Amino acid sequence: MPRKPTYDREDLIKRARDLFWRRGWAGTSLKDLEAALQMKPGSFYAAFGSKDALFELAMDRYAQDGAERLRVLAQEHGPLQALQQFPDVAIANKDAPAKACMLSKTLLELQAHNHPLASKANQHLLRMEQYFAELFQQAQAVGDIDSRHDPKVLARRYQSDLLGLRVSAEREGIDAKAIAEEISDSLTRL
Repeated sequence: MPRKPTYDREDLIKRARDLFWRRGWAGTSLKDLEAALQMKPGSFYAAFGSKDALFELAMDRYAQDGAERLRVLAQEHGPLQALQQFPDVAIANKDAPAKACMLSKTLLELQAHNHPLASKANQHLLRMEQYFAELFQQAQAVGDIDSRHDPKVLARRYQSDLLGLRVSAEREGIDAKAIAEEISDSLTRL
């Protein structure tokens, strides 16, 4: 009878997410993963199958966490205020391994190689854009945003602004908080 694993799978996925988020797919070796997760090669392969499979799980966790933060904001403050607060939330986590978005970093790193994980990252970004569009639509329904605006166009622009904000937050000498405020303020003029 096989031995039952003694590790917390979700904790391992979160630790791997942080390592991949900081270093990227190519910058993270199997040895790096084994050290960070404190696993031997056989245990690693038994638990996750491959580096790509673990990266996908880590990316899924990253996307779920971001969507959940936005969902909580929307439940607590309504759609428009959630959209206004989210830029600051996206850069405020001092414990994050990187400020730039893991999904966009993955897309940029792996798309040129036609790697399947690039497509997966793009799918997550498209789902997040759709969620932004739903929130813009909800804000229109309650009269917080003029109905002449197309929620899909607003969502695409908003996501673009967020991705730029997160890259700017990585740079020295850039006041990312001020940029987050500009994104938030721009939504009051809709």
